[in-house]
Amino acid sequence: MKSFNILFFLLFLIAAGCKKINSAGDADRVGQYAIEVTAPSLVTGISHTAGLKIVLENFAEGFRLEKTLTANATEIKGLIPGIYSINISGRMTAENGDSYYLNGSKINYAIVRNGESLEIPVSGLKVSPLVFSEIFYAGTTPFYFRNQFYEIYNNSDEVIYLDGIHFANLTPTKATTTLPLWPAEDQGKYAYAERVWKIPGTGKDYPLAPGESFVISQFAANHQLPQYNPASPIDGSSSEFEFNMNNANFPDQPAEDILHVFFNGSASKGTSPQYLTSVFGGAYVIFKVPEGETYDPVNNPRLQTKNLASTAATLYAKVPIGYVLDGVEAGDNENTIAAKRMPSVLDAGMTYVGATYNSLGVARKVGATNADGTPILTDTNNSTEDFERGLIPKFRRHGSKMPSWNPTR
Repeated sequence: MKSFNILFFLLFLIAAGCKKINSAGDADRVGQYAIEVTAPSLVTGISHTAGLKIVLENFAEGFRLEKTLTANATEIKGLIPGIYSINISGRMTAENGDSYYLNGSKINYAIVRNGESLEIPVSGLKVSPLVFSEIFYAGTTPFYFRNQFYEIYNNSDEVIYLDGIHFANLTPTKATTTLPLWPAEDQGKYAYAERVWKIPGTGKDYPLAPGESFVISQFAANHQLPQYNPASPIDGSSSEFEFNMNNANFPDQPAEDILHVFFNGSASKGTSPQYLTSVFGGAYVIFKVPEGETYDPVNNPRLQTKNLASTAATLYAKVPIGYVLDGVEAGDNENTIAAKRMPSVLDAGMTYVGATYNSLGVARKVGATNADGTPILTDTNNSTEDFERGLIPKFRRHGSKMPSWNPTR
């Protein structure tokens, strides 16, 4: 009996002690706490995390503390004991120049010892500077495809000048398991484009700030007007650019004309009355020619090729994989993954909406959020994972901003 009483008394003391340490309400009696945080990087090419923001929040007590990480260990003072949500976040650039959004966290972490050390590993999401944020290709019933558009977002933390940025759709136009045969010596070096366009400008005419996006429309009109298709989900009149094919029935709009670069070995647009990509889903890339290099697939035969599996004389433009900023492949449905046109290094997956003329599109998912509230869009080079599918199309879905030079402003 005496042993039982002693054991009960000891358990009582332990319980009372634990209650005192864990109660944030006792902070005025316990005093100020400090911890030491280290945040090792799990991203290749990023050796330190100095400069990232760490936020510690004790929601029960309404307590919040924000600090900036230093090199090695960071001492954080002024804490009260309790249960915390601890988040580390921010952007950093790797040794190879790639930008990453870094993040690490501890949820429901109990700070109950003054001076304790805490390690929070930080992983990263690669941030491409420009990404397709939304694509609408399926069109609207009955057989209306003029409302196709491609929205592109500045996913970086710097101003990007769009002058000279290229857009291309790859061949075959529609996903098929009867794939072209390209020269063996080109393997792994190129994507192959049916048609190539380029944003005009002399270098700094079209700045795009972080969190801004721009739209290239097939036809930058209000498609809901009676003469077009009132059932269209899209009014495209606020587009920044359009693919103008000089068709009098679909007159030039206020949006800036994107410049035509290549079609079947020529700079000419050809005789087609419109430029459209497949309503079943195409493969699209945006790319930038490195400074000091020239990209001229019309006059440089080394940037042209034929499909060696065909007797047709049609010429296609070679797009160096190293030029590509972003690539997205779309198909009929999930089963067309076997019919990829896009090199897997650019897009390992495929997105889809499952039907044609259904007024549905695809939009890239939000992966994180900048300090100013603008989104960081997910880009794992896998469109199966990166995109939401079957959405009613919408310009600037995630709150991206319109650039100051938009023609409707």
